[in-house]
Amino acid sequence: MGEQYAIEMRGICKSFGSVAANKNVNLNVKPGEILALLGENGSGKTTLMNMLSGIYKPDSGSIFVDGQEVAINSPEDAKKLGIGMVHQHFKLVDVFSAADNIWLGDDRSGAVLKKSRYDTIGEMARKFGFDIDPRKKVYNMAVSEKQTLEIVKVLYYGAKIIILDEPTAVLTVQETAKLFDVLRRMKAEGHAIIIITHKLNEVLEISDRVAILRKGEYICTVDTASTDEQQLTEFMVGRKVELNISRPVVEKTRPLLEIRDLTIRNDEGANAIDHVNFYIRGGEILGVAGIAGCGQKELCEAIAGLRPIDSGMMIHKGDNIVGLTPKAILEKGISMSFIPEDRLGMGLAPSMSVTDNMLLKKYDQAKGPFVDRKTGRAEAQQVIDELEIVTPSTETPVRRLSGGNVQKVLLGREIKAGPNVIVTAYPVRGLDINSSYAIYDILNRQKKDGVGILFVGEDLDVMIDLCDKIMVLCHGRVMGVVHAHKTSKEELGLMMTGALDLSNKYEDKPAGYARDSLIEKAEEVEE
Repeated sequence: MGEQYAIEMRGICKSFGSVAANKNVNLNVKPGEILALLGENGSGKTTLMNMLSGIYKPDSGSIFVDGQEVAINSPEDAKKLGIGMVHQHFKLVDVFSAADNIWLGDDRSGAVLKKSRYDTIGEMARKFGFDIDPRKKVYNMAVSEKQTLEIVKVLYYGAKIIILDEPTAVLTVQETAKLFDVLRRMKAEGHAIIIITHKLNEVLEISDRVAILRKGEYICTVDTASTDEQQLTEFMVGRKVELNISRPVVEKTRPLLEIRDLTIRNDEGANAIDHVNFYIRGGEILGVAGIAGCGQKELCEAIAGLRPIDSGMMIHKGDNIVGLTPKAILEKGISMSFIPEDRLGMGLAPSMSVTDNMLLKKYDQAKGPFVDRKTGRAEAQQVIDELEIVTPSTETPVRRLSGGNVQKVLLGREIKAGPNVIVTAYPVRGLDINSSYAIYDILNRQKKDGVGILFVGEDLDVMIDLCDKIMVLCHGRVMGVVHAHKTSKEELGLMMTGALDLSNKYEDKPAGYARDSLIEKAEEVEE
């Protein structure tokens, strides 16, 4: 007899209309093993796992669980077979507590809520090393807590086969390390774990084997110990890819935008940004690092004119632009592009086509009552070609595209507008390595053209390689601004948690920082 697998998929095919998402895919994972599933955006990874979790049914092929062929027609079937999937977008009820989110999906719960559910779920979470408050409401949770709750939920239902779709996409370095410790503990207890991810350093750190898909087809499975990032990238893309992020040296220009003593409140009324000072200089990428929820979102929205400012100033060419609408800011001469964290909720209109989303940036410039769809369609096609966006046509609604392709549409549209300041939050989140490096190249081209870029990121290795300077936030306060080539991940991590405060050694501070304006002094220095 052959080797016993926890899960084995043979000859799996799945099509959506004329698009073949999976073509004759074979995949297997053993008990007590972590398998990484790797591939570019649109390669069919999530579709394949959705067939294991009962969301889709394969058009052809066979699925075996513990050596027995099974039919998985619904998520309930998957749960009964011990398969649990933690999706990239969480499936939680915000107004319920952690315990109630778990309890409502458990067949053993009954119709009456029991007080003992808190202790039962808390004890099970502690067994695996999870730090979770069963009574805490989901709407009060950080992203990492929601991620933890989703994993606890599938474990509580008895899953022995765990599928994680981009589990570290929104986690800090420290949170990722804690998650990996838990996964190793689950592996030691015999769980079979499949991780969908784009982060090659994490693949090499946590997995035992790596399965690679390319354009819906199975390429190969390799032992992690015998491969490296370069080989995995070549398997995934089908050609050699240069994995170096360049940091071009650009002649410094005058600061484009000064943020002075800025204070911003979050949606709950607490200070999200607390008396923050910095400036964005043309031809420079300023990174913003911090633990999720430390004020990055509010800072970006305030700069873009989408969130009210409690106090402080944003100065452009001597004028304070606080309180101005995005249109009024544009009329002041600062062309700003904002690429938000929430792509479909804030950045794009999901039910509208790629062409129509391109037109949203400039529909008010039309001469006459009708928009110029011909030009919009041509610009959409140009962005599709330049960024290699996978879409049936320019008229496809963006909600039908994969997450990475949605991000490319958003970034392409914003750069097409010819900004002099770009504010971008997590621009490569969810993108494969080939697309990510394409985005880094695009940002560097904008930098060479004299654009000032505020880059909110989560991958510290990337920030150190790409950014010129990095500003670190902790609880809304600046812990320091450091030169990227002079710092380390360890130093940034300490600053992110508040254990190291370099704000008194503010490296971005020119002499005379206490004078009236950073910009005035910067101009004196350059003269």
